[in-house]
Amino acid sequence: MRILFLGDLVGKPGYSGVVKHAASLREKHQIDALIVNAENASDGSGLMPRQYKRLIESGVDLITLGDHIYRCKEIIPTLKKSDRIVKPANYPADSPGRTWAMVDTPKGPLAVISVMGRVYMRPVDCPFDALDRAIEEIGDKAAHIVVDVHAEATSDKQVLARYLDGKVTAVLGTHTHVPTADASVLPGGTAFQCDVGMCGPYESIIGRDIKRVTQTTRSFEPCHFHVATRDVRLCGAIIQANKNGRAHSIKRFEVALESTD
Repeated sequence: MRILFLGDLVGKPGYSGVVKHAASLREKHQIDALIVNAENASDGSGLMPRQYKRLIESGVDLITLGDHIYRCKEIIPTLKKSDRIVKPANYPADSPGRTWAMVDTPKGPLAVISVMGRVYMRPVDCPFDALDRAIEEIGDKAAHIVVDVHAEATSDKQVLARYLDGKVTAVLGTHTHVPTADASVLPGGTAFQCDVGMCGPYESIIGRDIKRVTQTTRSFEPCHFHVATRDVRLCGAIIQANKNGRAHSIKRFEVALESTD
C-alpha cells in the first residue's frame, strides 16, 4: 500500500491546493490512500463542513485534526456523523467526534488515529492509553494504521513513535508546520517523521503574514494574523507498506504550487 499523508492545510492556499491537485497527485504517485490534517483549513484555524465535503469529493480518504478542532463549531455535526474524520483520541470521551476512522482502499482497509501531545500543549488525557484503546478496538479490522501525533515537542513525537514501533504502519507528526529531516523506518517496521510540514504558503511565519506576526511579536499590540499567500507548497510524506501493514519506506513529499495572490 502506498499512503500519502499531507500536513496541516493552512487557509485558502493549502486547502485549495489539496482540493485542486488531490486527484492528479494520487494518479502521478500511484497513491492507494490519501490522508490530510485539515485543522487549519478555515482562514488558518478550524475546518468548515463545506471544506470537509470538498476535500472528500476531491479524493481525500481520511481527515485528522488537532487543537483547533472546534474553532469552527459548525463542524461538530460532521464530527458526530462522519466516519472519515477523527478527533484527537486523547480528548475527553464526551467531546464530539470519533477516536479512529477506517476506509477501504484498493490494497485493503486503512485506519487512522490522531492524538495530541502534552508538552507545551493544552492539557489532555494520556496519549499512550488512548492509542492502546484505539488499536485494540481496530483489532484485525485493518492491518494498516496511520497515527497523526499533533504535538509541539519532538520528544513527544519520538517517544510515541518508539512506543508504537511494530504496532502501526506510520507515526507522523503535525502541528509545528516545519518539515523535519528525520524520516525513517524504525526497527519494528513503523515509518516515522517528527513533522511532515504544512500545506500552505512558505513565504510566511508558519503560514501567517510575516509583517503582522513580526509587528505583534515586537510590540505586543494584538492584530489578526492573516494567512500569507506566497510560495505555496504541499508537504507531507509517502509511506509504502507491505500487506501486513509494516512500512518498508518513507519519503518526504513536497511539491511547489502557484501563489494565490
